[in-house]
Amino acid sequence: MKKATQAMIEDVDPITTEIIRHTLNSVAEQMKRTLIRTAFSPVIYEVLDFAVSIYDRKVRLLAQAPTLPIFMGTLSFCVEAAVKGVGGERALEPGDILYINLPYATGTHPQDAALIMPVFAGSDELIGYAAVKAHLLDVGGKEPYSTDTVDLFQEGTIFPGVKLYRRGERVLDIYRTLLANSRMPIAIGGDVEAMVASLRVGAVGMRDVVERHGGERFSGAVERMLDHGEALVRSYLQEIPDGRYSAFGRMDSDGISDEEIEFEVIVEIAGSSVTVDYSNAPEARGGPINCPRPDTVSATSVAIMMLAGSGDQPNQGHFRPIEVITRPGSMFEPLPPSPCFLVGWATLQAMEVIYKALATALPERVPASSGGCILTVVPWGLRSGTREPWADAFVCPVGQGAHAAGDGANSLMHISETSTRFPSAEVWEARNPWLFEKVELAQDSGGAGRYRGGLGLDISFRALEDSWVTSVIERTKNPPWGLAGGDKGRPNRAVLRLPDGRTKEIGKATRVEVPKNAVFEIQCGGGGGYGPASEREAEAVRVDVREGYISDGHARRHYGHILPA
Repeated sequence: MKKATQAMIEDVDPITTEIIRHTLNSVAEQMKRTLIRTAFSPVIYEVLDFAVSIYDRKVRLLAQAPTLPIFMGTLSFCVEAAVKGVGGERALEPGDILYINLPYATGTHPQDAALIMPVFAGSDELIGYAAVKAHLLDVGGKEPYSTDTVDLFQEGTIFPGVKLYRRGERVLDIYRTLLANSRMPIAIGGDVEAMVASLRVGAVGMRDVVERHGGERFSGAVERMLDHGEALVRSYLQEIPDGRYSAFGRMDSDGISDEEIEFEVIVEIAGSSVTVDYSNAPEARGGPINCPRPDTVSATSVAIMMLAGSGDQPNQGHFRPIEVITRPGSMFEPLPPSPCFLVGWATLQAMEVIYKALATALPERVPASSGGCILTVVPWGLRSGTREPWADAFVCPVGQGAHAAGDGANSLMHISETSTRFPSAEVWEARNPWLFEKVELAQDSGGAGRYRGGLGLDISFRALEDSWVTSVIERTKNPPWGLAGGDKGRPNRAVLRLPDGRTKEIGKATRVEVPKNAVFEIQCGGGGGYGPASEREAEAVRVDVREGYISDGHARRHYGHILPA
């Protein structure tokens, strides 16, 4: 396609632009539905631990379906690195599908594999890419899921950008190597083929849009789309006073040492642009909490877009006003072979810290801290009868921070994973030997305030067979903060209750033995409160007590002006 000229852009009317924009988003939605309907693993079709998107030839995001936000901002890096890995554009042919899972290029751990399909119009004109990234249950790391890796080589089998399909034919050597390095080859094979099906749907859809409207009109519409996204975000940023705002976050540990890790995030507003600077971050850690630059960029973009996006499906234009500065060799831009398996947990905290920094300028526009984690639990084992390997994974919702307009929402996924889902008990129990015993809102878990923080969940599972579990629970030491005088929320916690009555606190832990009839309990954090508790309306307190959101004792302790102790 020709490069869009100003005349081509001006020749495309707003209605045609919107038709093309919504059609591309519809194609991305078809990619999403294809993957959900064909994937083997519940972590994909139930939890929705994946992302799909469409890019133009310049690797600019054109469309996505609502899936995992934190993946979405990394896929452009995946496309660029995978194409470079196979030899550049000149090495691409119709029907090719590329595979990459190198963390420093993809921004996620090796289990989050990205597949990319170049899209051609006619026989040889490259017009863009369809891309999908999804969590594969096991790719040959030292454990199916780990919190204690000390270098990349313990984390899984690495593919630095290879052709999984060449001209529509599977490259058997690559495919067999992938399956040979998994404890669950049947599931991995099925999930990879589901990703391939999703890409083919996306490629056909994108090609149809271009052929229907013509290359010149399509190119002009793309430029209009991107310009509109940029203008939308700039209009929000202009409302924030120019200045340099900073805040600190703190990690519980790096997975190896129990030492807490403090880091600073600086947010600088200049007119309609924002720069988020991580230069003062500590050096890359010996444990796997390091975040490759693609993940740092993605998390930053998601945090800003949650404030400024106005509900639009973002495209590359929305990200133009955002600059991210990282320092090579630091925790937010580690260099090989630094361990990265827990890649997302520091950036989850960074997103909260960005809001904390902006609260010094606009406390009425950002929320208090949420529970601040996704409380990931990965059980696995060998089925007692067949000795067949099994594994699954889920993430947990947390209470959301209160804000100037109202109470925090109860029990929602962290903003980095807003489209993922807590698993269905029926599907979980049908596939896995773990039984749900309790899933309920946690009374008193939200921080008190003029507006109350959202409640977390109390969850418990009983193991029906001997198994193991890896858990990644953050913010167990540092409760969610309130804003403008609001109180802190409940921190996260996990406890393993063994059959003999002993208990074990679980945070970041790998391959914890879970004997039959042990109970794994999760206490998801609540959100921080907003404003002084003394300013909460009496009727709101009474409703909270009546509905069971807060206990009578909690009400008397925090809202004594309404219910005296």
